[in-house]
Parts: sequence; C-alpha cells; structure tokens
Amino acid sequence: MGIILERLQKVAGKALLALTVLFPLCEVLPVEAQSCGSSGLALQVLGSGGPELQDKRASTSYLIWDHGAARVIVDAGGGSALRFGESGAQMSQVDVVLFSHFHIDHSGDFPALVFSSWFEDRKRPLPVYGPPGNEFMPSTTEFVRDLFSEPHGAWRYLSDFVGPRTQGSYTLEPHNVVAGSKPVLVFRNSGMVVYAVRVIHGVFPALAWRVEISGKRIVFSGDTNGEGDGLTQLALNADLFVAHNAVPEGATGVERRLHMPPSVIGMTAANAHVKRLILSHRMLRTLGREKETQAEIQRHFAGPVVFANDLDCFPVQ
Repeated sequence: MGIILERLQKVAGKALLALTVLFPLCEVLPVEAQSCGSSGLALQVLGSGGPELQDKRASTSYLIWDHGAARVIVDAGGGSALRFGESGAQMSQVDVVLFSHFHIDHSGDFPALVFSSWFEDRKRPLPVYGPPGNEFMPSTTEFVRDLFSEPHGAWRYLSDFVGPRTQGSYTLEPHNVVAGSKPVLVFRNSGMVVYAVRVIHGVFPALAWRVEISGKRIVFSGDTNGEGDGLTQLALNADLFVAHNAVPEGATGVERRLHMPPSVIGMTAANAHVKRLILSHRMLRTLGREKETQAEIQRHFAGPVVFANDLDCFPVQ
C-alpha cells in the first residue's frame, strides 16, 4: 500500500507541474462584488458587529449609495475596509465621512480606507466630520492629526493628506461638530444635506447623524443610551432608522449607560414615526436573542424591524 501511495503522489506531482507549465497565468478569480444602490438610494451595512472578534462580523460601518455612487461613509470600524472593497465602492466617489465617536470599533479602519484612496484618481478634498474631544477621546481634528500629521503622527509618511491644500488636490478636511439636543446642519452639497445631534454614550463625546438625499432620510443612532429627545427629533419621519442592538433588555451598569435596550429603541422609533428600523452593532450578548429583542421593540413600534448582517443592502423606497 505504501508503494502505491508513493506512486500516486509522484503522478499527482507531475500532473500539477504540467498544469503549471501549460497555464502559468491562471488565477483564482475574485468573488463578484455585491451590487447595492445601482438604480437608486440605498444603505449598505459594511460592519454589523461591535468590538468582539468572535461574532465573525466587521465592526460598525455604513455606506450610502446613490445611483451606483458610494457617497457617504458613516463610521469605519475594524474589518469595514475589506467590506468596503467587497461592496465594489470607490473612495474616489465618497463625498463625506461621518464619525459617531472614536471608539476603536467605529474608527479603527479609517487609515486603511484613506490609504486605499491613495491608489485612486481622487482630485478633491474629503471632508471628515465627528464630535469634539474631551479628556477621554480626541476631537475629530486631533484624531486625523494624530494619525497622519508630522512630526508625531502614527502614519506621518502620509502627511500629504493633511498638508497645505492646493487646487485640485486630495486632502483630508476634518471638522469638529459641536451639536446640542436639536438637529444642526453640518454639511451640504448638491443633492445632499447632513444633520447631527449630540447623544449620550457614557462619558464619550458622540453624535447621531441624519443624511437626506432626494427627499429621503437615513438616520444613524450611533452608540447611545437614548437619554433626551434629540435622537427622536433627528429621526423624525426617517425612511430608515439604523439603531444599535448592543445590549439586551434589562441591561444594567456600564452597559446600560452606554447603550439603548430594545424597549428604548422601540419607543424612539415609534415616537419618531420612522418607516423602517434596522438593528446593527449586534454583539454576542444580543446575538441569538432576536425573537426576544423584536418582541420588546414591537411592544412600542409597529413598523418593520430587520436585523442587519455584513454587506446587507437596504434600498430606500
């Protein structure tokens, strides 16, 4: 038997060598990118998880498509740069990047996205908006500077991204957004308006976002415990409301001070009269509890509820 196996291995080896010689240029073709928003407005979830790796999800990140163009990135958690590439999006198309806050699971892949754009033909600045800082977190301008600026930036070899702006050049333009409990206009260009409100995420400065395109509203809660009515005002009549399902009902302590339980998500969605609720930032403590979560939400909110996964695409009707 040993001699037979040895001969089979030799034959297989020769066959493999022959194939290599005959077809030296053959490669494994990449998986075709998922199509999202090719004919209208759509939200794509790049990362549906939180900071855990065991959930096998990319961390929090979202992409808004408008007729085939990737226009808005909201957060950029770990793994989301890969999902961005899988989506078929191009950084050269993106109009603006919005950060809810700067925890790693919301911002860790930002340098990867920026560096990938080095290899694209982008010829205009990229605005970046996020919260101001405090003793626990950098401001948005500080965050970008600490990554790329000379002489002490972590990746200062890319300091051209934050250097003096020249006409037609690609540089990052970071802005600190000081918002209160009422929606404040942050960004506007042709066909798009962006608003923000301050939300409570423990001691960490945080924002919720609303993006309006073609009369449609997409709202992102970010990480928040749901205190105050700012998020409800921001989400009023939203076509899509993306809320974070990071804690189960009955959560207490630090978890509750940071995140909304399902009942608060449901009440917020109901009070804001949103048309569709998307649950993301799904952590191990909520995965597998979808029936319980949905039942609690639907005690308050009668509209459709969807649990998001990486690369899910939600057209906005």
